[in-house]
Amino acid sequence: MFVNAIEKALQFTRPLHSIMRTYGGKQIIPGSGTLFFVNEQACAVTCKHVIEILIDAENKNNHYRQFVAERNQLPKDGKFKKALQGLELKYHYNESTIIQMKNSFVDCVDGFESFTCDVHPLYDLGIIRFNGYNQIRYKGVATFLKDSSTIKQGKMLCRVGYPFPEFSNFKYNEPADDIEWSRDGHSNSPVFPIEGMVTRFLGDQHGIAGIELSTPGLRGQSGGPLFDDRGIVYGMQFSTKHLHLGFDM
Repeated sequence: MFVNAIEKALQFTRPLHSIMRTYGGKQIIPGSGTLFFVNEQACAVTCKHVIEILIDAENKNNHYRQFVAERNQLPKDGKFKKALQGLELKYHYNESTIIQMKNSFVDCVDGFESFTCDVHPLYDLGIIRFNGYNQIRYKGVATFLKDSSTIKQGKMLCRVGYPFPEFSNFKYNEPADDIEWSRDGHSNSPVFPIEGMVTRFLGDQHGIAGIELSTPGLRGQSGGPLFDDRGIVYGMQFSTKHLHLGFDM
């Protein structure tokens, strides 16, 4: 039913790969998100919470660099351990604190100097614009439904994204105490489509703000397109809520 539509959507849908590590750890934790392009000028739509991760990554990295600079200034004497504990308290670091995060836009554009973001003030929605790129690496753009009043309960829709971060092209550089991307390992993650029936509509004072489907989305699919069997985009995956059905009584 959605075979051709999925192939169409994958032409302009791309994964965002993330790697991170916690304080004092060497193990790298992979993560993923999704975005899709809406024009040929390298503008993509994704969730606001995905964009916040991109912005937060740079803040975390700068914070850790400042910590390392101060740590390197501590005298290596009998008071070092206590001084380090004080520094950890100052920077609010513990074993579960994420201290480094790096992101990679996979097959979006061929080289870029920077990206700019705009987020919606109310909804979990944002736009990423790539600047200073050589050429785009996606094909086609999203075509949106013109009349949202045609969306009815019982309509079957599909969403697609990258919920499984199975890429492995990263490593921990112990001499530099840094995480980094590598030419070794797998650079791709599998795409995963999920279909569902329109069940309810989520509204606010401005009208319909969301479409509920009969099946849950997965983490990592956030920012991916929601489309019909023609490949027409109806919206974007942004949230999954677990409903209490009362069967545990």
